[in-house]
Amino acid sequence: MIGPHYLFVYGTLLQDINNEMSRFLANHSQFVSNGYFNGKLYEVNQYPGAILSDSTTGKVYGSLFKITNSHRVFEVLDVYEGVAEGLFKRAIINTFLPNKTVLSWVYLYNQPTTHLQIITSGDYLNKGDDN
Repeated sequence: MIGPHYLFVYGTLLQDINNEMSRFLANHSQFVSNGYFNGKLYEVNQYPGAILSDSTTGKVYGSLFKITNSHRVFEVLDVYEGVAEGLFKRAIINTFLPNKTVLSWVYLYNQPTTHLQIITSGDYLNKGDDN
């Protein structure tokens, strides 16, 4: 597969969520670091959706993983994320870690966000009083 062998996750694929797909990712990757990318995070429908932003004030927090079998992992996760249906798209972004920047894949929300509630903390696991 062409592209980075890293995946940044910010929602239901996080290890702390502990569902079938987060366990699948954990079994096919190695945790690298927590980090963020410049964007906005929204509550979609019991799951988050993030979009990119040119602004450095909005951040989406999550975890970076090094993928051990990119073809297999993305084949499964593309289905889970609804890529073929246009719900999410997989894109290459700059992921900011404590001491470096890494190019990684991320699943970005690919639908209108005007009707969605923003998660101002940018952290799906620590939403605070947003909802």
